[in-house]
Amino acid sequence: MEVTRKPHLHQDWIDPHAYGIVKALQKNDFETYLVGGCVRDLLLNIHPKDFDIATMAHPPQVKRLIYMSFIIGKRFRLVLVKRDDQQYEVATFRREVKAEEHPEGVPFGDNVFGTPEEDALRRDFTINALFYDPIEEKLIDYVEGLKDIDTRTLRMIGEPDVRLVEDPIRILRGLRFSHKLGLTVEPGLREAMKRNAKELTRSVLPRRREEILKILRLAEPQVAILELFDLDILQHITPTLHDLLSSPERRDLFLEAFESLRAIVMDPNDTTQLFTWLTYSMYQAAVNAPSMREQPITIHDELFQRFMRDELGMYRFEQTVLTKSIDLLRLIQKTEEFKRRGERRQLAFMKNEGFKLAMRIAESDFLLTSAQSAFWRSAYARLSSELEVLEAEVKTKRRRRPRKPKRLGQVGDKGRTEDTDLPDEEEPVQDDDGGEEPEDLFEDIDGGPEDKRPS
Repeated sequence: MEVTRKPHLHQDWIDPHAYGIVKALQKNDFETYLVGGCVRDLLLNIHPKDFDIATMAHPPQVKRLIYMSFIIGKRFRLVLVKRDDQQYEVATFRREVKAEEHPEGVPFGDNVFGTPEEDALRRDFTINALFYDPIEEKLIDYVEGLKDIDTRTLRMIGEPDVRLVEDPIRILRGLRFSHKLGLTVEPGLREAMKRNAKELTRSVLPRRREEILKILRLAEPQVAILELFDLDILQHITPTLHDLLSSPERRDLFLEAFESLRAIVMDPNDTTQLFTWLTYSMYQAAVNAPSMREQPITIHDELFQRFMRDELGMYRFEQTVLTKSIDLLRLIQKTEEFKRRGERRQLAFMKNEGFKLAMRIAESDFLLTSAQSAFWRSAYARLSSELEVLEAEVKTKRRRRPRKPKRLGQVGDKGRTEDTDLPDEEEPVQDDDGGEEPEDLFEDIDGGPEDKRPS
């Protein structure tokens, strides 16, 4: 074990609640440290967003000693401590379990407790295996992680081929860390990533989805995407994007669109915005490529639906909002048509779940003039207060067909002697001008033919 004092570490950046949790557990004779990403970031002069804690105390002991704490998880049991609007994860030191220690048919999961050193050796990269004692201001390093931080090197703990086959998602995590933190991937690890890239096909989609989202949150995600392509890793995550980048013509169009459409993402925590940025950039590259102009393509084509569903792991509601927003782009450019509609139709159009995102896309892609953008913003401000009552208004105008009563003699029908006359059809809905609803430009905005395609 190497213990290093680090006087230049930003002690004042340490969260006071995390400090207090460590102090309380140490006071009760449990070895406890800050661990992982927060220690790494402090040493790299990055203000940590989250503070994780590792301790010799078992979950029930932590729960007993720390107020507002809750044991969570099954496969990996840990304690979640709540302070104001923040949450802190407190995990017991764990160790790897050897095959011979597994009783046949009895799953251990990750709930085999160990020592701090055993816990460090089971982690993925050396830079993520450092412990820091904020009370004594000591750094505990079992894997020479501090040296790798000083040299900005990403190095795997253990044999890279073995560790990557254990968990192929480490390939994506490693490359993401290298771009996020400005690290050089150790040559042996880089070659192992290439050799084992195909193992990603057996990883579960939700974990790939999370890594894709984290890559899209990088300062320059296109650089990471291109490296994944160059290392022949991308084809095992998203073959659709790999095929697009394989064409120099479409690759250039994609990169140009991806850079210019960055403004779509107003909130990096909004997964729909992130996925829209990537998908619409691909869509633009496919539509505008000269070689594709004789093969009309839409966002509803199976190519894009499969990409969103099976490769990105988008949820159904994300896929629906993204698809509807792209459908609205041709309509959102026709402000004069919108002005001729009655107020109820205007409200319905702006209530469409894809409208706000369509505005982001249209403005980012320069599909609107400044006058059109100003018009839509003004219209939305004017009508937004009425959007909530739209559904109630529609219900009062549409009379639903009553249920036909049961005939005499049917089970549960006693005393009914005759059928009741029923209207054959619903009454037509009236628009704001007093006539029947006409077919018009905005009819397919909610439930039209294009919206009924399966996702």
